[in-house]
Amino acid sequence: MKKLWMISALFYLMAIHFLYADSAEAVLSQNEVVKGNMAQLRLIAEGNRPEFPRIDKIGDVPVLGRSRTQNTSLQVINGKSSLTHTTSLILTFEPTKDMMIPSFDIKIDGKTYKTKPLKLKVIKSSAPQGASSGMFSLTMKANKTEVMVGEPLVVTVYFSLRNDVRLSENPQYNRPEFKGFFVKEVDDEKRYVKGNYHITELRYILVPQKPGEYHIEPATAKIGLADTSRRDIFGRFFGTIWKPVSSNGLTVKVDPAPQDADLIGHFYVESSIDKTKTKANKPVNLTVIIEGDGSLEDYEMPNYDIDGVTVYSDDAEVKTEVIGDKLKSTYVKKFAFIADHSFEIPARTITAYDPKTKETKTLEIPGYSIEVEVPKSAPNMPAQTPGSSAASGTLHTDLKLPQQAEGIAAQGTASKKVVSVPSWWLLVLAFLGGMVTMYLLGKLQWKRAPRLFKESEALKILYAHMSEDPQVEAMVRKLYAKKNGQKDVIIDKKELRELVERYTKK
Repeated sequence: MKKLWMISALFYLMAIHFLYADSAEAVLSQNEVVKGNMAQLRLIAEGNRPEFPRIDKIGDVPVLGRSRTQNTSLQVINGKSSLTHTTSLILTFEPTKDMMIPSFDIKIDGKTYKTKPLKLKVIKSSAPQGASSGMFSLTMKANKTEVMVGEPLVVTVYFSLRNDVRLSENPQYNRPEFKGFFVKEVDDEKRYVKGNYHITELRYILVPQKPGEYHIEPATAKIGLADTSRRDIFGRFFGTIWKPVSSNGLTVKVDPAPQDADLIGHFYVESSIDKTKTKANKPVNLTVIIEGDGSLEDYEMPNYDIDGVTVYSDDAEVKTEVIGDKLKSTYVKKFAFIADHSFEIPARTITAYDPKTKETKTLEIPGYSIEVEVPKSAPNMPAQTPGSSAASGTLHTDLKLPQQAEGIAAQGTASKKVVSVPSWWLLVLAFLGGMVTMYLLGKLQWKRAPRLFKESEALKILYAHMSEDPQVEAMVRKLYAKKNGQKDVIIDKKELRELVERYTKK
């Protein structure tokens, strides 16, 4: 019995061993570091018996510290077990300039794996020198003080705290008021050490809406310091003294933008279409990408208007990031075209004014010819036969009617026998029908009313399944036509609910 258990355990461990794959990668703690601060490189090996190379330098920079961690985890997914053994080598160094982290060779289970090279950017601290005075301070700075409408600027608030100061409460911070600007707060805060101070950077992207001169009110904060005049029985300080602090204000001059410019900044555009030949009522998808220096947060590309073509567009995806003191933006917009005939997607142009070169550039989105394969016409209807009704347009067939219906249909015809139903049977059927109706009504009143879907919600759900069902395609076209203001479109609520429930229950 003991041998059987050992054999089973051995096979189990062998099965687990073959269910995971070895791998190696290199990861930086951050891709940007302020000059004078430390960076960390983590080499991660998944697998048994990892062998890391001896690393004394990363590029030309000496390694100042190293540590090693190990972790083993067991996962069971769908009845299959996987055992992951992870070893990490953490290297600490102080970069002095932009550098490329080279690839490293790591051996795992006797096989060599290479990590990918990484780029590390070293930036100078932009914290004002005046911030380094006293226990703490709050300073505000803009990368530009004169812009034009639509041209972004970056405002940074610096909070400096002396290294030997200990806070008893978190600071209560109030951001500046940016009246007259579209504002986006940059999510990632920068924290670093400069001299004897810990610096925290809070950055805001501002896009002016109208020309004029604007004054940005100071940022304010309350700093909670320990009350050194009060001690508990163990001699520890307790209580908080709140100290107010405020930054400087800023004045920004906003000039009018050129009237013929759609965008302000340096941009370029790319477009792609998934196909130029399709079947009737099948979607053709166009993707437009705008990238460059400047803000695209408040830009909205107008929809296409093509006769006889239903056009659906998703909400644009806009990604904005601050690199140094520059604003990088990416705008992605997708369109779907649905038609039952061939059509043309017209070319488009977008104008962008570059404040640096003071030139207007035209960005071109090419046009596309879409060939739609129209289904063959339905076969001709057979000619009328004797007994057909030309007035009604219906065609009599040789399908047999049920016996009772045949008798009723033949009333007034001598050659057919009329089947009559006894009157007492009608009374019995009426009574039974009433009982069944009352029973069903009693049951239904306890049922929860079916969920009502908003048409905008249904449109998003069904759009992803257009190619699966012609009924879904037809409903999407109706929903989008109604969304665009076509008032004569009628939506069958029952059909809409059934279609949405069909795909939400999957």
